[in-house]
Amino acid sequence: MTLLQAIVLALVQGVTEFLPISSSAHLVLTSYLLGWRDQGLAFDVAVNTATLVAVVAYFRRDLVALAAGVWSGGGEVEGMPPRRLAAALAVGTVPVAVAGLALSDWFETAARNPRIIAAGSIVFALLLGAADLWGRRRRDLSTLGLGDAVLIGLAQALALVPGTSRAGITLTAALVLGFRRPEAARFSFLLAIPVGLLAAAWDGLKLLRGEIPAGDLLPMAAAFAVAAVSAYLVIGWLLAWLERRGMTVFVVYRIVLGIAILALAL
Repeated sequence: MTLLQAIVLALVQGVTEFLPISSSAHLVLTSYLLGWRDQGLAFDVAVNTATLVAVVAYFRRDLVALAAGVWSGGGEVEGMPPRRLAAALAVGTVPVAVAGLALSDWFETAARNPRIIAAGSIVFALLLGAADLWGRRRRDLSTLGLGDAVLIGLAQALALVPGTSRAGITLTAALVLGFRRPEAARFSFLLAIPVGLLAAAWDGLKLLRGEIPAGDLLPMAAAFAVAAVSAYLVIGWLLAWLERRGMTVFVVYRIVLGIAILALAL
């Protein structure tokens, strides 16, 4: 992998990871258009860990308060008792962990078909648009219960199919349940932390079976830095955007993206 390839793909990953537009679809399309081969497991580990670092850094105060509150049993995080928020994050992570372990081979091989990615981008864009249009958008996180977390977690498991978008499908589920857009996004971001930890551990174990060529160390370091910084900036931008505007621009963009991938795949 060249330094330029690492930087471009890391920027694509960092910008699209937390937007509801599917990072996997963008990585496939970028590599296809530029004639690049699959970036490899080492790259995936580098950028996925980088986006995990970004979301942890952005919500560092909430995470410190969460840890302190879980220990002491007091306080409040995002309008919720810390232990209830921790339980919600835990139960919301279980479905994706189970699905990932049970179907990992299919998700990493057959599911990466461009037609599946394109279909996922279009279908789940329409669902996001419907949820944003008809969702009540009155609830905040203080009303989130374990049942809500389970439903959002079940939706999140669908994001293992490339093209779905983890951010997009969790936002869709939260909007269907009546949460306001910013609150839906904040829970989606917090839920990305345990999922990111599981993904990093899983990919890290696979990576230990091989070695990273010495020539790839600089591209991997550059990819990590670019993905981390861009993801951090996108989180703040999206939260500010959702305070004022809806999902229409992302829905339209995803439909166009899906059509473009289909056209290239034919």
